[in-house]
Amino acid sequence: MTSVEIALITVAVFFTIFFYPIVGWRIFSKAGEPCWAAFIPVYNLIVFVKVIGKPVWWFILLIIPYVSLIFWIWSANRLSKSFGYGVGFTLGLIFLNPIFLLLLAFGNDRYLGPGGAIPNYGAADYERPYDINPA
Repeated sequence: MTSVEIALITVAVFFTIFFYPIVGWRIFSKAGEPCWAAFIPVYNLIVFVKVIGKPVWWFILLIIPYVSLIFWIWSANRLSKSFGYGVGFTLGLIFLNPIFLLLLAFGNDRYLGPGGAIPNYGAADYERPYDINPA
């Protein structure tokens, strides 16, 4: 093995063992999911699929070679929408994944719900900022 191959393997192992579980821990905690799920290999995909609002069986599509490429792109779009971002952030998650995952995990972003669906709490919880006579 050359030194370049060893360096690439070291970087891949670092991201697999340390970076992605820590970033997943922060994203799961923002989404209200258990943080420890980021450290369990298959269960973290199941929780991720719940966070983006897709059925649980989708985690199988994320591990099938060639098929997973399309579904990881789709998942990046759903993840960016879940935190209120658009297509630009999706492209960042696709092409500059570690940087944009750090922004998502350690930024001041709020989880809006699966796929960006803002939950409907009902009329009683509605806050009217310009109401003169608040109830």
